[in-house]
Amino acid sequence: MMKTTITDFTRRKFMRSLGVGAVVVASSAFAAGARKRGSSTVVELSDEQKDTLFFIFQEEKVARDVYITLGKMYTDETTFANIQISEQEHILSAQVLCERYGIDTSSVNLSLDDNYIGQFELHSMQELYNQCIELGQVSLLEALKVGRFIEVTDIEDLEKAAEGMPSDVVNTYENLKNGSLNHLDAFEKAIARES
Repeated sequence: MMKTTITDFTRRKFMRSLGVGAVVVASSAFAAGARKRGSSTVVELSDEQKDTLFFIFQEEKVARDVYITLGKMYTDETTFANIQISEQEHILSAQVLCERYGIDTSSVNLSLDDNYIGQFELHSMQELYNQCIELGQVSLLEALKVGRFIEVTDIEDLEKAAEGMPSDVVNTYENLKNGSLNHLDAFEKAIARES
């Protein structure tokens, strides 16, 4: 039986198989109407946009949890450990947006306890995590390619998720995207070193 590697998947086929693309694409619907909270204006989001905020929040947790798990498998490779710290900040940034727009994140345990690493509310995110870990177990090189895949996916999803969103969401997603570009660069360097 032949083992599957991350290079066997194209992003489009992989994401379509998980059924997550529609959630992110749905973010283009923009809801009108605003309410005042203190001195800032908060826009009412559509249900689709709220789903997108929660999706991005969970996707950031996938990245962190995959890097924690792969970092435990490949303890000599510091790329996973270095980036998982940054991914924790990404999760918290996405969580702030969820809370600001009334999206309950209390069902998601962000603890670093082993009982909660790799546990997701969204089925598509659970499948993504499971697939990434399966592929990452093949070798260190494949694990690094999983990291590259996650960052490329995050960048594309953040760009799509920002469409039609209020400026605070767009700004946060732009910051997350810049972080992911740095992570992608780190994985590219590690892949080149390992190849």
